[in-house]
Amino acid sequence: MRTLRTVAELREALTPERRAGRTIAFVPTMGAFHEGHLSLMRAARQRADVVVVSLFVNPAQFNPDEDLSAYPRDEEGDARQAEAQGVDILFAPTTSEVYPTGSPTTEVRVHGLTEPLEGVSRGPAHFHGVTTVVAKLFNMVRPDVAFFGAKDAQQAAVVRAMVRDLDFGIEIGTLPTVRERDGLAMSSRNAYLRGADRENAIALRKALDAAEAAVRDGERDPATVARSARDAMRPYSVEPEYLALVEPTTFAPLAAIDGDVLVAVAARVGPARLIDNTLIRKNGRH
Repeated sequence: MRTLRTVAELREALTPERRAGRTIAFVPTMGAFHEGHLSLMRAARQRADVVVVSLFVNPAQFNPDEDLSAYPRDEEGDARQAEAQGVDILFAPTTSEVYPTGSPTTEVRVHGLTEPLEGVSRGPAHFHGVTTVVAKLFNMVRPDVAFFGAKDAQQAAVVRAMVRDLDFGIEIGTLPTVRERDGLAMSSRNAYLRGADRENAIALRKALDAAEAAVRDGERDPATVARSARDAMRPYSVEPEYLALVEPTTFAPLAAIDGDVLVAVAARVGPARLIDNTLIRKNGRH
């Protein structure tokens, strides 16, 4: 595995691969790898001839009051894990390499999908930062396929819309959320959790389980299902930033449950802001 720092190095490495007709898979990450990241790398390895993983903590998607400076970083450990998964290129650029002018004068924005849920809690500018950097990375790597995790369901949907609307011609693969033994969704931010905070973090999963149980038992009123989910969080002293039942492709709120439903939740647990979701299929859970 090679670790590359510049766009010029990356293009030089990938041009002969592309000319030879080899397929390229890409996994964009902000590092601090866990099993969720590694599952994406394995899927990429199975799918393509060349696997590229980016390692870049993107400042454009952090608000001023968020944890950019404290975000966990471990490039040396990440490199070891990536190499063990058969990654060919770890692209680890500096901020100045990605944003040579300091901040981009061009933004990529997706409307509609970016306003609810995370768009309310973090502001639509969060997603503008995501889509701008992902568009830049796609242009740097020019992959055939890129992989994202289902834990960030809204982000994956936003990226899919961008790829479709701007004719990137990239296949987007989404893999299931990888969880700890107690059900907590794996996240780089789990590193912030200690003691009681780690124990209470399971509240998000308990909420999703309660929502699923309510729907399975025949409840079709989203407000009632949401109340059941919130009630399941109370024993852990965790109050959600949002807990919503939405249509899975548009993220629009539901007036009634008569088809597939995405239950999405976000909450602060100690120093960590966590998100999770579950997709409840009309004919059973996905």
